Amino acid sequence: MVKDLTTGSPAKLILMFTLPLIVGNVFQQLYLLSDTLIVGRLLGVSALAAVGCSGCLMFFMIGFVIGFTAGLSICTGQRFGAKDEEGMKKSAAACVVLSAITTVIVTIFGVIMVRPALIFLQTPPEVLDMACTFLTVIFLGIVATMMFNMSSNLIRALGDSKTPLYFLILGCVLNIILEVVFIGVFDWGIQGAGFATVLAQLINGGCCVYYIKKKIPLLHFELKDLKISREIAIQHLKVALPMGFQASIIAIGAIILQVPLNNLGEVAVAAYAAAQKIDMIAVMPLMSFGMAMAAYTAQNYGAGRMDRIKTGVNKCILMSGGFSILAGMMNICLGPILIRLFVGDGQEQVVEYGHIYLIVNGSCYLILSLLFIYRYTLQGLGQSIIPTFAGIMELVMRAAAGLFLVDAFGYIGACWANPMAWIGSCVPLMITFYITRKSLLKKYYEHKLSV
Repeated sequence: MVKDLTTGSPAKLILMFTLPLIVGNVFQQLYLLSDTLIVGRLLGVSALAAVGCSGCLMFFMIGFVIGFTAGLSICTGQRFGAKDEEGMKKSAAACVVLSAITTVIVTIFGVIMVRPALIFLQTPPEVLDMACTFLTVIFLGIVATMMFNMSSNLIRALGDSKTPLYFLILGCVLNIILEVVFIGVFDWGIQGAGFATVLAQLINGGCCVYYIKKKIPLLHFELKDLKISREIAIQHLKVALPMGFQASIIAIGAIILQVPLNNLGEVAVAAYAAAQKIDMIAVMPLMSFGMAMAAYTAQNYGAGRMDRIKTGVNKCILMSGGFSILAGMMNICLGPILIRLFVGDGQEQVVEYGHIYLIVNGSCYLILSLLFIYRYTLQGLGQSIIPTFAGIMELVMRAAAGLFLVDAFGYIGACWANPMAWIGSCVPLMITFYITRKSLLKKYYEHKLSV
């Protein structure tokens, strides 16, 4: 299942790599979607609002884990593209060691900061305890999240996007079944949703690790390799930490926005939470195209094929851009039907508010598709400064929406936070990408002429 992305049609390679990612990312969102859907139906609007209030803090912590592990695997992908087998094994060992250390730090920090953070966010008192319980379970299970994301990203770095998908589908099915059992049968309440999600991801991670052990000798390393050098650690952290912090920086913007949103009341929070889940499923394919470009770019950069990176980006813009328009139209047209899946009948104000969110965000998906392509391509090249700056721009724009637009325009002001953030982030990424592309292509053609 290992795939060399440095030869063959760029468009076909990117599409074939992206399709399993699309399905996988949609299923990954079903983890959160099933939480929201089952909690809303079985435990009511208050529990749904508790999950909604938890969303930005989950994004803050889990987003760091996802970005961090993706950054570590980019180093492995570059060594794979360069056909450096010994370097790949050392890279895999470094990924394991750095992930383990980070897991301990993130878990301790997450559990300690749950309640103070929720209070700081002015979480409605009636849902504070439920939100705290749910997040504590999720953060205690970060080891499962780290294990699955690290192992699946290592597999993808070698060009295989299908195998992690199979394990993810299994985990999603288990998650849904476990949530129904834990909440509906055992009556464990909102913590049952958290236990189900953690257990499902633990199974996913275990399956990925077992698969690597049995099927991918390129990633096998010896115990002595776990004593990583300072140089290798710095090489990996130089890419991984900015990618992890970038996700957390973006989440801080969402946290700042959550405060004025919470002040709008339970209905607004519940509507925003439900619409956000639908929105995330819609944008997952756009993110998948970006993730494909990270793997594609890393391998081709390692192989010195800058011409293929240029072609791949152009083809990806056409594919992802077309899908973004289709996804936006579907959310705008089917919004009320989708929102009712979460709250049922008799909650028309929640449905109306949720539809407003989907209209505003869906109309700007094309900008988001470009953002993902430029960001992940730059990260595949090993660049970290500008993508991090772009994350700061997202923070600034979301904070501006939370501090000014919500106060001036109410709920619709909160809905415009995402499009503002996308525009603020996309501009520096686009400028940097085309400057970088010009420089790399110049060096590439000069090298060819000299040879």
